[in-house]
Amino acid sequence: MEPRPPETECEFDAVVIGAGFGGLYMLHRLRSLGLTVRVYEAGGGVGGTWYWNRYPGARCDVESMQYSYSFSEELEQEWEWSEKYSPQPEILKYANHVADKFNLHDNIYLSTRVERAVFDENKNLWFIHTDRGDRVSSQFCVMAVGCLSAANIPQFEKLECFNGDIYHTGEWPHGGVDFTGKNVGVIGTGSSAIQSIPIIAQQAKSLKVFQRTPNYAVPAWNSKMDPGYEKEVKANYPELRAKARSRPAGVYFPFNFQPAVEASESERLSKYEEFWKRGGLPFLGAFGDLLFNAESNETAAEFARKKIREIVKDPITADLLCPQNTFGCKRLCVDTGYFEVFNEPHVSLIDISEKPIQEFFENGIIHDEENYQLDSVVFATGFAAMTGSFDKIEIRGRNGLSLIDKWAAGPRTYLGLSTAMFPNFFMITGPGSPSVLASMIQSIEQHVDWIVDCIGHLRDIGAHTIEPIDKYEDDWVEHVNEVSKISLRSTCSSWYVGANIPGKPRVFMPYIGGFPVYVDRCNDVMTKGFEGFLIDGKRPEPLMPKIRFTERWRVTLDKDVMSPADLAATRGPVL
Repeated sequence: MEPRPPETECEFDAVVIGAGFGGLYMLHRLRSLGLTVRVYEAGGGVGGTWYWNRYPGARCDVESMQYSYSFSEELEQEWEWSEKYSPQPEILKYANHVADKFNLHDNIYLSTRVERAVFDENKNLWFIHTDRGDRVSSQFCVMAVGCLSAANIPQFEKLECFNGDIYHTGEWPHGGVDFTGKNVGVIGTGSSAIQSIPIIAQQAKSLKVFQRTPNYAVPAWNSKMDPGYEKEVKANYPELRAKARSRPAGVYFPFNFQPAVEASESERLSKYEEFWKRGGLPFLGAFGDLLFNAESNETAAEFARKKIREIVKDPITADLLCPQNTFGCKRLCVDTGYFEVFNEPHVSLIDISEKPIQEFFENGIIHDEENYQLDSVVFATGFAAMTGSFDKIEIRGRNGLSLIDKWAAGPRTYLGLSTAMFPNFFMITGPGSPSVLASMIQSIEQHVDWIVDCIGHLRDIGAHTIEPIDKYEDDWVEHVNEVSKISLRSTCSSWYVGANIPGKPRVFMPYIGGFPVYVDRCNDVMTKGFEGFLIDGKRPEPLMPKIRFTERWRVTLDKDVMSPADLAATRGPVL
């Protein structure tokens, strides 16, 4: 940790918490308004998710050419990706390139964790305290803490007795880990496990995978970047970005509008094979109703199970690896050689669904009265999604209200951008926005631009504070919950509802109504004079000065690809 004197008695226009992709772009945009900004980042470098998640095989599940910033044409044209799906080191290099290109480093304090953020109603300022002794104030507080940033380590009995090495995929040692000759246990079979297990297996003497719930995975078919494809995309980037913004997930890929139930069995199998060979998340576009019709969904689920049974030679292991829940209700995983690894003689699968891990002992794990001798244990147990990073900070708004207390029964926001009783407090991809159900960088850019347009407008009219009205927040929360019921994604226990965290309220946290519908709603709120907000404690005047508006977010609702949830979402809450 680089020594530096703490900042005290300093006042900024805005403090941004987090220097991942959201914090970097927020800093860039706020500086373009001429604002003074300080960014605090807990990590030792920028990049957020891609700074922390360095586990073997860490890789993006959105294709490289779309998993990138769109705000700078020069940046789009100059950066070259090496693979179809970018590996973690390359994405981190990209984040650092962006910070260098736009001279962002000087405004960022690294290795600094924000401990408190408290709003002073008399001064209309946020007071920010860090673990490095910083005590600063700002008019605006922006949370760029990420949706998947707070690692979840289950509290197993006698974990402290284990003498071996313990790792979490979300807090991986920066120097890497060599498992050569080690007996390794991996707990969890979610996305990070599915990516890391094939690589860990290449090194380990033995590998035990402890599985509670199996997950569906579609092969990535990753490859080196095709120069011709890259050239074509760069020549037509504006069109690609516009098409992506019109799609429910904020990503463009071939989409078959036909319902699976209306296709013959041979037609379905042919279409599934076609999309399987393309690989990745776009498999969900094989038919238009896979996430809305249970009968259609089961055809996709059985197709995926058949693939697993074809790959995994041992029928008992294959059955254990076959999920029985709804296809895609948990985030679909993208794999490279995951199921194949269970054919290796030194790799075994331990089912802990009926009988959980009993406890650790000094040399391993006890399960079902059997001792598993292990040198190292990897927790691939995910994150306290959406709200976990907020919970790590003492955040207090009006009347000393704690955000943890306000969100005790589940997160409450207006548009996922802000929350009542917390003036000038903004969230990038907060609960109640598409966030993890859409391309994250698209979601980040849209939120940042909306927030900056809002702050710019407040500056134009000389206003001091903005915050949501309770009624509008209540209606939005209700709307988010109602729309979630249309999709099959709400039917299973997943981190979307906080099911991986004991005691956490079961609330569907992201907005499932589709990216373009959500963007259109945000635009509508803004162009109606920030409908649903109080500005300086009052409802905005009907006739306001021209509102700043980032033109690229005038999205087109593509009626050809509107899902049932999208169509329902266009009706929206009655405000």
